[in-house]
Amino acid sequence: MSATIKMNGIQALNAAIAEAMEADPKVIVLGEDVADREGGGVIGNTKGLSTRFGDDRVKSTPISEQAIVGAAIGASLAGYKPVAEIMLMNFTTVAMDMIVNHAAKLRFMSGGQSQVPITIYTLTGAGAQTAGQHADHYEAWFAHCAGIKVVAPSNPADYKGLMLSCIADPDPCLLIQNMRTLFVPDEVPVDQGPIPIGKAKVVQEGADVTIISYSGMVLTSKQALAALAEQGISVELVDLRTVSPWDKEAVLASVRKTGRAVIVHEAVRQFGVGAEIASTIQEELFGELKAPVRRLGAPYSPVPFSKPLEDAFLVQPDDIVKAVQSIMN
Repeated sequence: MSATIKMNGIQALNAAIAEAMEADPKVIVLGEDVADREGGGVIGNTKGLSTRFGDDRVKSTPISEQAIVGAAIGASLAGYKPVAEIMLMNFTTVAMDMIVNHAAKLRFMSGGQSQVPITIYTLTGAGAQTAGQHADHYEAWFAHCAGIKVVAPSNPADYKGLMLSCIADPDPCLLIQNMRTLFVPDEVPVDQGPIPIGKAKVVQEGADVTIISYSGMVLTSKQALAALAEQGISVELVDLRTVSPWDKEAVLASVRKTGRAVIVHEAVRQFGVGAEIASTIQEELFGELKAPVRRLGAPYSPVPFSKPLEDAFLVQPDDIVKAVQSIMN
């Protein structure tokens, strides 16, 4: 068993970027306040990197998300591997033209002659009363856009491993940080290497029902497991880790075993990632299912500021318990 070190998601992400920069001088970082003289990022993702690698490789930018992504695309076409911080996921909307019409499509439109190996990482998630313009999960938008890979870690080891894979990938990657996953310390292997994009992880094996989740809702799902176990329900918990491409084989194998599936994500339930997964399960395993597939997500509403409303907006452990009970019955 390899040695481990305890760190949180922010520290794990920082370690991954530092390791990539050490290994390849073409890896650069840009974004608002990412240099140490501005604090090393709004939550410290890049703390210490400009001091270690220099201002030429870690550049604080003006407050212009379109310029950040545009500069990253241009640098990638010149042979660099840019890591671009967009402070909050809601602010990716400002750069959607650059992300969707340029980064995602240049390899296709150039017949493979141009590659755009950029990594965009961004922060989101309800629970801290940051309200409607700072906490939305928009992964379904980007998963719908061909040419972008979307990863959503739930723990520090996955933050490090998936960030390493994103930086090494020849295509644009979007890494989503969920606020509630970043500050929970855990053991990370000292030699933690890249985690393959598109490979899910079975967090807990079970026989009666499969819970499929990712990002912050993996933590919420874990909170529901004890109550379900007390009721004699054996749950298999699958952490997707990657939203696009998602690990269809792992999910179908689990649901084929249990015959039941509950999909849980923080994003608005309507038109969400869960709909794609549920549809695939129904199409592939219709005759083997013991109950209809259930989806849990946020109501069709912007994220509220009020704490009681925000708690009602988020899927809670008891919601998961009730959903599992409903399909067991």
